[in-house]
Amino acid sequence: MSDITQILDRVQRGDSKAAEELLPLVYVELRRLAAQKMANEAAGHTLQPTALVHEAWLRLGGSDTPSFQNRAHFFGAAAEAMRRILIERARRRIAAKRGAGAAVVGVDEIEIPSPIADDGQLLAVNEALEKFAALDPRKAELVKLRYFVGMTFDEAATALGIAVPTAKQWWAYARAWLTVELRS
Repeated sequence: MSDITQILDRVQRGDSKAAEELLPLVYVELRRLAAQKMANEAAGHTLQPTALVHEAWLRLGGSDTPSFQNRAHFFGAAAEAMRRILIERARRRIAAKRGAGAAVVGVDEIEIPSPIADDGQLLAVNEALEKFAALDPRKAELVKLRYFVGMTFDEAATALGIAVPTAKQWWAYARAWLTVELRS
């Protein structure tokens, strides 16, 4: 029976000093396991093998009385803990890229600013809107109702006799067209 197996046996029997003796014996092996797990991580990751070992160690000892049958069982559990830590970190990073719980705001809930205070900008918006009206008068009418009058999508859709989803699509298109026109 190896030293590690004997210490694991003592831990199961409730020997409080056994857990303190276990870490120095398994640390090098756990660090090697962590380095192997980290080898597949993308470049520039912030988690180091040492931190992964420490977090896995905390998880392994997190239950009141960890129960490991032998050395192989212990290292299998450690490898699984490291895998789960890496998966959780990957999920958090992906979630962060996708808003990470940011409140979703519907397009119709966005505040529409009052008309532009600067006369030059107001004239530029008006000129762009006139060009847009020549191409698509119905969508231009929606812009006037939403931007200058401040109507909601429901109100503007009712006024134009169209469905609300159609009004939202027209609004998105009109805003994109006007943005491009104003930038040029």
